[in-house]
Amino acid sequence: MTPQSLLAHYDSGLAWPATAAPSQEMAAAYRSALAVRALRIERGEVPAGFKIGFTNRGIWARYNVAAPIWGTVWDTTLSFCEGQGTVSLERCCQPRLEPEVVFGFRSAPGPEPSLQELFECIDWMAPGFEVVQSHRPDWKFSAADTVADGGLHGHLLVGARSTVRERASDASELERQLVAAGVQLSRGGDEVERGQGGNVLDGPLSALRHFVLELYQCADAPRLKAGDVVTTGTWTDAWPVALGESWKAGFSTPLGPLEVHFT
Repeated sequence: MTPQSLLAHYDSGLAWPATAAPSQEMAAAYRSALAVRALRIERGEVPAGFKIGFTNRGIWARYNVAAPIWGTVWDTTLSFCEGQGTVSLERCCQPRLEPEVVFGFRSAPGPEPSLQELFECIDWMAPGFEVVQSHRPDWKFSAADTVADGGLHGHLLVGARSTVRERASDASELERQLVAAGVQLSRGGDEVERGQGGNVLDGPLSALRHFVLELYQCADAPRLKAGDVVTTGTWTDAWPVALGESWKAGFSTPLGPLEVHFT
């Protein structure tokens, strides 16, 4: 599919045709994603950061993937709240929900940062809900398809932010806290799954470092900059959501709870 047709399906919320050829090569898929990114910038959208996908090894077999991916978060797909938010599912294709930890950057990291160097570049962290979507029918895709499909990103809701230095003195302490932290994911008051930060590669900071290394190895990819947000991957499976539903992620320390209502 061309960048123009990929963007048209994103805008319409309609699935790709069943006859669409699968994306075969990751490098080519990232070139397509970057071409779509250029089209979105051309029409006035502003990149706000990045999402990392498939950092939860526990769901790799379910989705037929074997490594993380990344995509762009936009000013048009990013919203903030203090604990309760509303997200529209209009033009979302087969939306699903993922509870994650989000980082906000105060400075840009180098191409091969240590965890401590990353920690020093981060301003804040927050609980987040990423609404992911697939334009492949029934969520049946190749890993390269997900990259061409914008990293499956639909929307990112960021909850109450806290300065990382208020929570931890260094990277090791923060990573220990996040790995041990848990989340209880509920729909309408009924628990659907529990997860923990340790499900995200070797921890959310480690997932963030993996992303930075991959970003710098991708030809023509943009670089992280001050002010960017990065959401680091789901602590649970991705759960289908529908209009009118309310969901809650009960994160434990060092994060707080987050609720979303879908309209």
